[in-house]
Amino acid sequence: MKKNYNLAKWLNDEMTPEELVQFKASSDFEEYEKIKNYTAHLKVTDFNENRVLENVLSHKKTAPKVIPLYKNWMFRVAAVLVLALGVTFTIQNFSTETQYASNGQRTTFSLPDNSEVVLNSGTEIEYKKWGWNNHRNLKLKGEAYFKVAKGKKFEVETNLGKIAVLGTQFNVKARKNRFDITCFEGRVKVNYKDKEIILTHGQSVSFENGNQINSGTSVQKPEWLENQIAFNKENLQNILDEIQRQYNITIDVKTESPNEELFTGKIPTDNLDIAIEIIATTYHLEPKKINSNKIIFEGK
Repeated sequence: MKKNYNLAKWLNDEMTPEELVQFKASSDFEEYEKIKNYTAHLKVTDFNENRVLENVLSHKKTAPKVIPLYKNWMFRVAAVLVLALGVTFTIQNFSTETQYASNGQRTTFSLPDNSEVVLNSGTEIEYKKWGWNNHRNLKLKGEAYFKVAKGKKFEVETNLGKIAVLGTQFNVKARKNRFDITCFEGRVKVNYKDKEIILTHGQSVSFENGNQINSGTSVQKPEWLENQIAFNKENLQNILDEIQRQYNITIDVKTESPNEELFTGKIPTDNLDIAIEIIATTYHLEPKKINSNKIIFEGK
């Protein structure tokens, strides 16, 4: 530090004679003197403060707006989330809702108004959640039991007819060209072709090939919910079709003269051996079990 102080005094000619003698006697003096002699020939232009200020102001630029990388990343994530939520909302509310019960299975679900629906084996139903309060409509393929919430109403459409309901419990079955409706509580309005029928508690109606069959029931809910299939004047093929759906099996009939007798009665859906025995006895057929999934009936 003292060495730098003495160098400064020497360069500014501020040393006393005694200090100058001591400084020249130092080992670094020769180097210092060479540097002083060299820099003496250098010239520095005068510093103009006003000109420098004007130059800075004339070149002033607006600082660019910088978005930190992490904020850019957050914006991208937010955009993706908004898009995903929008797509999910559209799918859940505007698209058609489909419920299905495959062969050998049943499906229970609730409608937007809390009405309960149970689908029998091999049944499909479609409806739209969006605008349900203004458009209460379901499309049914197969058989279903409806337990309508109190004070609620909707329509059930099938390829054979339409049912309008109001606070009731009823069963609808539409298979091939046969249409069966049973009212267990309240009332339902059935539209079949050019006919309109009102069913009340305990009443049933069936349509097949244009023919109407009226009947009644004393049970409180469909027999298939209790593992039984109830048939009312149905042919052999309809019965076999239903057994195949309930047990998820294949049944073939090999006989020269098919029995056209109509069957009225019940067949279990939880005991295949008994179901096969009832068919064999009623229609005088000989059952042969090929494997666990296939049965052949032959004429005796």
